[in-house]
Amino acid sequence: MSHEYEQLTINAKMKLLAKDLVENELPLRDALREFEKLYILTASKKYNGNKTRMAKALGVHRNTLHNLCKSLELD
Repeated sequence: MSHEYEQLTINAKMKLLAKDLVENELPLRDALREFEKLYILTASKKYNGNKTRMAKALGVHRNTLHNLCKSLELD
């Protein structure tokens, strides 16, 4: 990652990503699904797969996280 990119705010990084996704005509549903997968997988790596800690960090109930993982086919 470039030093300039690392200095950007989260909002600025997301604007760049959104622009790229729109330019490539990725449907919103697919973009949201991919983001959710990456977000959960990143949390899983950080918390070594501990779903209780992941759910707390992500601000959802553990059952909600379990159901989301199942719907995203992450289990």
